[in-house]
Formats: sequence, structure tokens, C-alpha cells
Amino acid sequence: MIRSSRGGTAPRRILIAAAAALVPLVAGCEAGNNAPTLQWHQPTDGTHKTVGALTISNAFVLGAPVGQVLHSGQNAGLFLGLTNIGSGSDRLVAVHAPGIAGKVQLPPGGVRLASSGQVLLTGPQPRIVLTDLTHPLTGGSVITIYLKFAKAGTTRLEVPVMPATSFYATYSAAPSSSPSPSPSGSGKKKHGSASPSASPT
Repeated sequence: MIRSSRGGTAPRRILIAAAAALVPLVAGCEAGNNAPTLQWHQPTDGTHKTVGALTISNAFVLGAPVGQVLHSGQNAGLFLGLTNIGSGSDRLVAVHAPGIAGKVQLPPGGVRLASSGQVLLTGPQPRIVLTDLTHPLTGGSVITIYLKFAKAGTTRLEVPVMPATSFYATYSAAPSSSPSPSPSGSGKKKHGSASPSASPT
């Protein structure tokens, strides 16, 4: 009897462990191609921080593909999730990246956070853009940014730069800044014959 009880216990433990390991896989399969994990990156990739009643989750900057860099003067998209568990609303009014970008563009009017609300700035198009990078950004590096909220104040984040590969290749790169001169304006330059001769001086 002792042998039979021991022999039955070991396989039973193995079956229990195997079943426990299969639970998340089955749950993921049942969710199908629209599973949240297929539309949002792993929590360990981005920065997570709590500021009062606000939670900043999975913050990252999209870099260039592996082996490439975002050069000075280019733009980069910032992706993150914002959750407000407080009873009052708040608003993300500014983002600063000193020493990294000339300025950071937000959606018009900032990002409003209703009480007990959530805003996922997850793309695929970036809604927060670091414009006019002051130095090259490489995938795998970490940059410092500051998020300013109307009520929660300013908080500092160390944000990873994720290479645009694998899962992150599904995100859209930040749009480039539009050049100031228009094509029609360039055509008018043929009347200004003095400008080419003035360039050597």
C-alpha cells in the first residue's frame, strides 16, 4: 500500500503542476488575436510609477530599429498609460525632456484624466512626441523626462528607449517636423539671382 500511495502521489503532483502552467496559455488562446497582451507591451519593458492618485504605466520611447539610431534633429514618440483612481480629475499639462529634445508636443489641451479614469496613449501613432532631438538616441538606452500634472505636480521618470523591432515594430515612428519653406516658395528663388553669388561670401 505504501508503494501504491507513493506511486500515485508523484504523478498527481506532476499533473497539478502541468495544469497550473497551462492555465495562462489557455486564457491567452481564448482571448484570440485581440488579446490585450497583443496590443500592449509587457509591463517590465516600460517605466511604472505612482504619483498620488495617478499611476503612470509602461512608459517608453520608441527608438530606431536594431543597429540604427535616431539622429539629432529627428523626433521620437513617447508611449504610456495613465490611470487616475482619485475622486477628482487631473490633467497632464506638459512633458519636458531636458538635454534630450528641444520640446515635447502634447495633444491640444493636454491629456485630461477623469476621476476613476484611464487614458492609454499606446499608439500605434504617438500622441506625445519628443521633437528636435539634441543628440542621437539608441535602443536600450534610458532617458530622463518630467511629466507635469495640473494637480499632482511634476514627477521625474527614467524611461527606456525601445528599439523598433519585434513587438515594437508595430508602433508608428514619430512624424518628422515639416520643413518651413514651401515648394512654391522655392520656385520663386529663380528670380533672386543674387542669392547663389552671395553664398560664397
